[in-house]
Amino acid sequence: QVQLVESGGGLVQAGGSLRLSCVASGLTSSRYSMGWFRQAPGKEREFVTAINWNGGSTYYTDDVKGRFTISRDNAKNTVYLQMNSLKPEDTAVYSCAADPGMVLTKNRYRYNYWGQGTQVTVSS
Repeated sequence: QVQLVESGGGLVQAGGSLRLSCVASGLTSSRYSMGWFRQAPGKEREFVTAINWNGGSTYYTDDVKGRFTISRDNAKNTVYLQMNSLKPEDTAVYSCAADPGMVLTKNRYRYNYWGQGTQVTVSS
């Protein structure tokens, strides 16, 4: 049974930083691309960033380029999202997801497995 468990969310002031973690268990191999998505109240879930299976390729939505960094440690089955210079508009539930494909994508329907999410709230 595949499980993705996020942690690291919380309340932070604008300009602050948070580091999210996503621990995966039950995946048959580490050759999954991993993505982070977020969903703000009343809005659709949106793509934030993705990383390929060995960390050699990353993909960011324009809103977070230069502020967020995705990374992974396959030995720990963990994906990280370092978020700096946070803005109130970054407030959302952040979820990680696993995609068996080799090409990074922002299409949420390509991701087979999802975590429950962790709340990030940025105050102004």
